Amino acid sequence: VQLQACGGGLVQTGGSLRLSCAAQGIALEFYDVAWFRQAPGKLREGISCDSKEGSTYYADSVKGRFTTSRDNARETVYLQMDGLQSEDTAVYYCAADLRGARAPLNAAFYDYWGQGTQVTVSS
Repeated sequence: VQLQACGGGLVQTGGSLRLSCAAQGIALEFYDVAWFRQAPGKLREGISCDSKEGSTYYADSVKGRFTTSRDNARETVYLQMDGLQSEDTAVYYCAADLRGARAPLNAAFYDYWGQGTQVTVSS
């Protein structure tokens, strides 16, 4: 099982990026898929979840700016990030949870993790 996160980079304040999380070895349609991030010196933060039932969840810190979506045919989940701010600078990880319907932004419930992609927002 492998989750491959990509799409990070350097962007100016107010800019946009789209992250992708591609799965190999699992069928994402059976999983909740979430995005987490971790900034230097801070705890890992759950920011979004795209549930297998079709619900989405967002942390207050990104609500209204970030949008998660999925393409099960491509085994890929996306995170569209708009209105990026310096506080969004972090390593972003995707993760998959088979059982689902638990705490969607709690890292403890996720079974598989991608390797992380760096997002840096410059002012």
